[in-house]
Amino acid sequence: MDDSKVAGGKVKKPGKRGRKPAKIDLKAKLERSRQSARECRARKKLRYQYLEELVSSRERAICALREELEMYKQWCMAMDQGKIPSEIKALLTGEEQSKSQQSSGRHVKAGKTDSNSNSCEYSPRGFLSRGLS
Repeated sequence: MDDSKVAGGKVKKPGKRGRKPAKIDLKAKLERSRQSARECRARKKLRYQYLEELVSSRERAICALREELEMYKQWCMAMDQGKIPSEIKALLTGEEQSKSQQSSGRHVKAGKTDSNSNSCEYSPRGFLSRGLS
């Protein structure tokens, strides 16, 4: 016996290594490949639909924010000319009424009112209450 062919007490046979190729039905293999391709295309289609919906929702949000920004710009230009827009007057009178109701209804600590909270809403009330006007 040759030493190179003995490993761990077992005799190795010369030839190919690894698994022996099984007798795979070519038609079954082809059908599995086709099914896998169909599933891949379906997943890809769903992924693109999801991304398109995400993009359209973000575009709508951007448009809404641009409109809001334009409104604020117009308000600022009007105030620079010495005019107070009716929307701001309504917000200010509404804030004064709500503050008087809060102070009469419950004890409010100085500087800790609800209007001073750091909210992320983009309503005109939230914008003005943060002192960014």
